[in-house]
Amino acid sequence: MPLALYLTVLLPLLPADASAHGPALDHHLLLNLWIILALAALAHALLLAGLALRRSTEARHLLTIEYLPLALLAVTFTALAIHAERLWAATRYTGASHEAMQIEVTGLQFAWYFRYPGPDATFGVTRPQLASPGEGNPVGLDPADPHSPDDVVTSELVLPANREVDLTLRAQDVIHGFSVPELRLKQNAVPGESIHIHFTPTTPGTYAILCTQLCGLGHYRMNANLRVLPTDDFRSWLAAKEKTAHP
Repeated sequence: MPLALYLTVLLPLLPADASAHGPALDHHLLLNLWIILALAALAHALLLAGLALRRSTEARHLLTIEYLPLALLAVTFTALAIHAERLWAATRYTGASHEAMQIEVTGLQFAWYFRYPGPDATFGVTRPQLASPGEGNPVGLDPADPHSPDDVVTSELVLPANREVDLTLRAQDVIHGFSVPELRLKQNAVPGESIHIHFTPTTPGTYAILCTQLCGLGHYRMNANLRVLPTDDFRSWLAAKEKTAHP
């Protein structure tokens, strides 16, 4: 398919942006595609120029036709790579603000679980040997820890719109890939590691959470819902969950 057709027709069909950092990522993608189109045109122009030159004059134009375009290409791709790394690092390494909502995400074959710290704003201790989805303790909460009783564990991620969220990603068994295309999020959850990503959802709605790593025979069904709610609706939802989990 011609690249120009993709730029003008298919790019607007990307999932709608539902996070504050999404437009910057889409702009970078569009910039990359336009540069690729320009480089393709330049490559054809250089080929035609080389064919038009006589053999006796090829040495004179070697710097202009071969070395200079290669140097410009190297500089362009280096600049794009640095810009892309900074965009990705903005959700991964820069750190969330102190006001960001803290939520823990746990991936295990073949489901996602989400934990909210409850009214005490502190996560309880978890122990892998205590994890038992069939008994209602999928993340392995330690009942002996005083911060555990008010933790809320759900199979659906619900967030307030226009508030920064700091997710802590964990995996109990193998590597799972946490991905929400509409929020332009993709980060692996690795066993033995706690990996943070932070973002601000902006558009209320329901979005699919996918696993992008082949994690076993049930990989195809490892998905969950992410719901973004207005602030008041989110508060009501969380209060109802806390009341149901710990009456």
